[in-house]
Amino acid sequence: MKPCLFSVSYAGFWGQESLDTNGFVEHAAELGYGSVMIAGKRPHASPLDMNEEAVAVLRATLDRTGVECSILAAYTDFGGTVAAEVPYLEMQISYIESLCRIGRQLGARVCRVFTSYEVNGVSPHATWKQTVTCLREICDRAADFGITIAVQNHHDIAVQSEALVELLFDVDRKNCGLGFDAWSLALRGEELHEAARTMAPYSVITTNADYLRLPRFRYRPELISYESAGPDLVRAVPFGEGFIDYEAFFSGLKEGGFDGLATYEMCSPVRGGGSMENLDRYARAYLDWMSGHGFV
Repeated sequence: MKPCLFSVSYAGFWGQESLDTNGFVEHAAELGYGSVMIAGKRPHASPLDMNEEAVAVLRATLDRTGVECSILAAYTDFGGTVAAEVPYLEMQISYIESLCRIGRQLGARVCRVFTSYEVNGVSPHATWKQTVTCLREICDRAADFGITIAVQNHHDIAVQSEALVELLFDVDRKNCGLGFDAWSLALRGEELHEAARTMAPYSVITTNADYLRLPRFRYRPELISYESAGPDLVRAVPFGEGFIDYEAFFSGLKEGGFDGLATYEMCSPVRGGGSMENLDRYARAYLDWMSGHGFV
């Protein structure tokens, strides 16, 4: 597997220190990463900002550092629950087509997308159908740029592994695969090794982070006791220090034949705060863990 660093880790979204796109690429090279995934939104590779000059500058930075831009990450929701007269889904499709155009210029081969959130009062079957329709058009347009669409198990629609394969069958495009991640499986209680082994043949990339689960409770003074406050609070920790059994997950991927891009992300607040020093410690820990366990 080839390690890759996601630019969202240095985008500053959760109070962390941040880098611009070119600075991130240079920093990834200094950390020892030969591949990056770049977020397709501000402050990084938003199509609104990535004109010909900006693309040329970024391509020059990639060439100079020897880093590959392997993946562009789109942020999508094909549920389309805004007012019917607003061409929201067309905007989503155009957005991804723009990213694919930029990706080809940067040498990327993959565009990561999400599916859709479920919305109360809207049939999940209808949302599923709309998601499939959008993904088909996106894949057809991406194919013109030599780009594979990787559907990440993130949003509500088709987040479970069997459902995700069913979605791929419905989309029925050769350039549609999976961005298959362990943290989603672990939080929802799927068995990591078997799921990874089964899904490996469909997987194009995997994006990784490790977390603690912190159970939440509310005090009930009339009972002099506590009740569950719902789902656990999740907090990012250095790779290998959380509750996710990544050794089982990567072993399953490897047994299933996956030998693609394994991307590290800091996509939430992290233990230790958002200083550049702490972010770098996390990024290096991922490389050390992957190498030490024989997965790179």
